[in-house]
Amino acid sequence: MKMLTLRIRARVVGHFYIIGKKAIFHFRRVRMRKTKIIATIGPRSSDYDMLKKMVSSGMDVVRLNFSHGDPEDHQAVFERIRSIAQESGRYIGIMIDLQGPKIRIGRFESGSIELKQGQRFIIDHKRQALGDQSGVSVDYDRLHLDVKVRDFLLLNDGLISVKVVAIEGTSVITECVVGGELSSSKGINVSGGGLSASALTEKDIQDLKFGCQLGADYIALSFVKNAQDIEQARHLIHQQGSDAGVIAKIERKEALEQLDSIIESSDGVMVARGDLALEIGDAQVPVVQKQIVQKARFHMKPVIIATQMMESMIINTAPTRAETSDVANAIIDGCDAVMLSAETAIGKHPHEVINVMAKVCLTVERSIWWDRDFKDQREESVREMSHASAIAVCAAQMALLKNISAVVSVTESGTTALHISRFRVHMPIFGVCGNLQGLGKMTLYRGVRPVYFDYNQLKNYELADRVLEKLVDEQYILSKDHVIMTKGDVIGQKGATNSIKVISLDQRHAL
Repeated sequence: MKMLTLRIRARVVGHFYIIGKKAIFHFRRVRMRKTKIIATIGPRSSDYDMLKKMVSSGMDVVRLNFSHGDPEDHQAVFERIRSIAQESGRYIGIMIDLQGPKIRIGRFESGSIELKQGQRFIIDHKRQALGDQSGVSVDYDRLHLDVKVRDFLLLNDGLISVKVVAIEGTSVITECVVGGELSSSKGINVSGGGLSASALTEKDIQDLKFGCQLGADYIALSFVKNAQDIEQARHLIHQQGSDAGVIAKIERKEALEQLDSIIESSDGVMVARGDLALEIGDAQVPVVQKQIVQKARFHMKPVIIATQMMESMIINTAPTRAETSDVANAIIDGCDAVMLSAETAIGKHPHEVINVMAKVCLTVERSIWWDRDFKDQREESVREMSHASAIAVCAAQMALLKNISAVVSVTESGTTALHISRFRVHMPIFGVCGNLQGLGKMTLYRGVRPVYFDYNQLKNYELADRVLEKLVDEQYILSKDHVIMTKGDVIGQKGATNSIKVISLDQRHAL
């Protein structure tokens, strides 16, 4: 006898139910995407309808680039995202990306000039006149102190190169090595690094305060040199009464020399490959990217890969094969998130590029040998085993041995969920949290789905049952699943996770 079947997709996790005449006979699980997608918001993606499409396509975290736009624009996007998130039942993280000490040349009288090879060109921060063929001003008053003769300066994102041949007072006298069209306000970098500009400018400090007042989940700090830059930003964040995480953008050569201390001091790192390539050279970036990811995993911190992930989709409807491979390799290396910049800020297809990125992530994740990753990560972590790390190791080990459908981490700060995610377990991790700060942090963690649940008025003995009822009601898990649950004896206290057990939902008792 033929039986009609109907497949219904669950809202988040991706369950497919096969429904027979009167009962559910079978279901199969479709893997939830684990790699998070960060999308930069710009003119093409800031309106309500487009933001809603981007959330539906799989955007996990919004990036607001404070190098562009004004506070009113950013606040409007912030409010739209919070409204869409509430409507969709998903918590969407918001990251404020500070401009940092981006050093730029001044304006040209004619708007631009054509630099020719061998031409002499003077850069001087004290120059009052508009730029011309002989030279231009610069907005950094220590350039003449930071560079030396025979240094190479890179202009216009490295497309133009000039060599320092002399320094006279505040004038840096250069000779053009690679020419081209140079227009007003283009960036300037020193090949090999060496600029002493502070990571936090006065503009950054004001933007940081504004972002904290809005309720940002993360603050991305540009051009970090050392751990002191992170601590300065964190101090300012705490002064605002915020618990926003600090993301260290690795884009200076000096940062690579202090990478371990920077990662340890931060709440996560971003491999900002654009400016980093200008300082260390394009050929070094893939190697350094892998080193940064490896160190971030060792220190139990999330890591973001950024810059030109699917650049061709600014115009085209599909990425190049090289771009697809770039995203795939970042996931295989172990990144938590991949970031889209101009693709969603000014591109023609903001939500489509997220769809494509999500498809690549899912395809690659199916091929990862996660049990091998677990073994490697466990061996790395055992040297410095914290409370949360120990419970995370147990959870990952139990997931290997049992027919487990999900890991449920009842967490106040998100730390336990973060540590479990480091082991790249193959099933979903649900970070159940009763405060927005913890939910915001977890939007960046690989494989973790933040779930809001106000459990502060519950007794400890009823917490597990109520949390599981919530997850079943929301169709995150099924009523016959086996799950691992981690939680603490003290509700609402950070760092209190001290128990782990396997629960059979149909019998509702610990195995």
